[in-house]
Amino acid sequence: MSKISIIIPVYYNADTLMLLYEDMKEKTLGDLGDYEIVMVDDGSKDDSWTVMNQIRDRDENVKLVKLSRNFGEHAALLAGFANCSGDCAVTKQADLQEDSELIVRLYEKWKEGNKVVLAVRQERDEPAVKKFFANLYYSIVRKTIDKNMPKGGCDCYLLDRQAIDVLLKLDEKNSSLTLQVLWIGFKSDNVYFHRKDREIGESKWTLSKKIKLVIDSMMSFSYFPIKFMSSLGVIMAILAFIWIIEVLIEFFWLGVPVQGWSTLMCLVLFSSGMILLMLGVLGEYLWRTLDATRNRPVYIVDSIKEAGTKE
Repeated sequence: MSKISIIIPVYYNADTLMLLYEDMKEKTLGDLGDYEIVMVDDGSKDDSWTVMNQIRDRDENVKLVKLSRNFGEHAALLAGFANCSGDCAVTKQADLQEDSELIVRLYEKWKEGNKVVLAVRQERDEPAVKKFFANLYYSIVRKTIDKNMPKGGCDCYLLDRQAIDVLLKLDEKNSSLTLQVLWIGFKSDNVYFHRKDREIGESKWTLSKKIKLVIDSMMSFSYFPIKFMSSLGVIMAILAFIWIIEVLIEFFWLGVPVQGWSTLMCLVLFSSGMILLMLGVLGEYLWRTLDATRNRPVYIVDSIKEAGTKE
């Protein structure tokens, strides 16, 4: 009989964890057969670890992993994959925005022979501005990185054991785990769901983290920034050459004196800004290369409480 692992990254989710477990117990766990729940505390400073232990006391199939500090959701999920024992594993957010029944639907698709099953957002009950920027990000990803990215994006996914082993071997820092899942290939399918708006607690998915995700996605899976820099350099060189020809023609043939210090200063400032921007992009690549060569672990485990044990 196959076993499924449910991986839940936890970061300041003390107010939703017990509700999440009760919801899974009512709608999902009884239909899964052999299962385990792997909760990964990603350096929460609230009562999340206490609530996680309370859930573990109620269910012998719950395993707890505590990281030494906050490493980010990417690292927390990898820690969950590294410490799960299922034939397949599904990720689950702790914010109650996904229906727990989605796990069963993903599991059924895996039983059909799919090694990667994506939970794609068909609709989402969120503010229009938030939906616009989310759709913009996924549109950019499809056009410049991976055309297989679903239009609605995906918050969670199910991976076969073979896909999990490949994902753990990648050992990439400053990357997008979802794009890694798309990159590894394997037979895959999609399950569509309605994403609810968050009703309890506040999201820790800040603007700075969203910007970092965009940068990580571009730097790790696309050479579009380099192509953009090269193309812009060529365009500016051509425009500068045309401008020089125009100035020479006006001066030698039409007798128009060379003027326009304001225009010249605007051009110099614009060019300088573009050069600094390009140096910044190159600096991002260099820093990521340095970070990779230092060979620091993606995450550090503080403690583990195995399922089915009493401590």
